[in-house]
Amino acid sequence: MSFFGRTVSIRHLGRMVLIYAGAFMCGYVANWLRLPLAWMIGPMLFAVAFRLSGQDLQVPVVSRQLGQILIAASVGLAFTSDALSAMGSLIVPMIVAAIMTIIFAFIVGAFIKVAAKVDVVTATLAALPTGPVESVSISLKHGVNPAPVLFTQTFRIMSLVSLIPPVIVALDGSVTDPTAVLRNTVWTPSGSLLLFALAVCGVVVAKLIRLSNPFFLGPLGATVIASVLEAPVTGYPYPVLVTAQVFLGVFIGGAFDRAVLRQLGRFIPVSIAAAFLMAFLCALLGIAFVYWTGHSWQVMILATAPGSATEMALTAKILQQGLAIVTAFHVLRIFVILPTAPFVIGVTAKLAAYFERKKAEQGA
Repeated sequence: MSFFGRTVSIRHLGRMVLIYAGAFMCGYVANWLRLPLAWMIGPMLFAVAFRLSGQDLQVPVVSRQLGQILIAASVGLAFTSDALSAMGSLIVPMIVAAIMTIIFAFIVGAFIKVAAKVDVVTATLAALPTGPVESVSISLKHGVNPAPVLFTQTFRIMSLVSLIPPVIVALDGSVTDPTAVLRNTVWTPSGSLLLFALAVCGVVVAKLIRLSNPFFLGPLGATVIASVLEAPVTGYPYPVLVTAQVFLGVFIGGAFDRAVLRQLGRFIPVSIAAAFLMAFLCALLGIAFVYWTGHSWQVMILATAPGSATEMALTAKILQQGLAIVTAFHVLRIFVILPTAPFVIGVTAKLAAYFERKKAEQGA
């Protein structure tokens, strides 16, 4: 049987159905507990537990891509012409936030290098918020073990998704039902179909011009244009957004591997500490931006969070605060960090090799 472009057995298909059934059940429980992003956090924790129990979690990569397409397109609708005009004064803070994130990554990387006793490239790649796929690709080019990098990147994303939305919503205190905004989205069949069609076109264009993260940036760009031009598009019905969150949650949680965790050993506590240190530094930056920009602390902390653009944007949507601003901060940072990451790591590797040679020469 062909499924998502690959041949799978009935047994494998049945296994995927059971996995997603378990994920939806955990999402339901999280939703009952009134957690924000319940349908992402619940399935993510389910997938982590499933993987740590030693089970194989094979879900199609297209599930993550579809989840990103649906969420990105929904977020893009917030970019009205008025919202874009209001963000003109924020371009400098956005650039500063991207640069400061890179500086923070070097600080956290230095901590990882000293605490875990790893090489400079591994430490820097683990700290720089590029994303698991991109960071592993760069690590392989430089001949370093990708396992520590993959774990740190994945744990950072998981901790951001699991902690920042619930904490911010709880401290905000204005949201009694975290699902209300998403559940009450105005939509029509034709408007939703047109939105999805434009999002897919955005993916195609983004892949043609080789954009990083085309399944987020492509749909986002296409729907921003549609929103500004007041095209007859609408959001998606709530069950579609729930399914998108479940797909993303399962894929994120499924990145954990018990065999990899065994080989990492003492690197794990260092990696966990590094993730929280990065989040703390970025949160301080967000608080500083409150005084600079005049926007609320909720918006600025979401905007400066070190990664998880999709999830931070969804949280802003739940809070009904600064959705376009949060998304714009993350998009600009993606465009700054992802294309320059190979160059940054390459220069870092050369400098590290140079100082190692100097040290060896002085020792001789």
